[in-house]
Amino acid sequence: MSDTITIRAATDADWPGVWAVLEPVFRAGETYTYPRDIREESARASWLGGEHTRVLVAVDAGPGDIVGTAKYLPNHPGAGAHVANASFAVAARAAGRGVGRALGQAVIDAARADGYRAIQFNAVVDTNVAAVRLWESLGFATLATVPEAFAHPTLGPVGLRIMHRFL
Repeated sequence: MSDTITIRAATDADWPGVWAVLEPVFRAGETYTYPRDIREESARASWLGGEHTRVLVAVDAGPGDIVGTAKYLPNHPGAGAHVANASFAVAARAAGRGVGRALGQAVIDAARADGYRAIQFNAVVDTNVAAVRLWESLGFATLATVPEAFAHPTLGPVGLRIMHRFL
């Protein structure tokens, strides 16, 4: 990863930069189950979530641009709250710079420090080969693939992986 990328906790003032990363990803409809026509207000409420949601940003120190974001929160409340769930997005212009890996490792480290015992991804699109490869390299295993659970805009129904790793 470039030395100019830093990972830090997001602030309210970061939302425009976070949305600039998320919007093209959501509109493409290839990697997230969010509606492709999601309104910014709904995306903000969903991404920033409630009191237990932690949001990180990857910032390119040169121009100060947000080039990636991640969030993690309890996968389920109560008796399931010791397992985190996480989501990630990287700006297309930052692809191949290690931003996703840095965000992934930052979430693993932060979730462990927060007392989580594992992280589970509920919906990794099977055709998102780069993400699957990244998560596997960071120690995640596919527990199952739900067949045809994702309506890919060009490929049609494809599988959604459930991926997991202990912390």
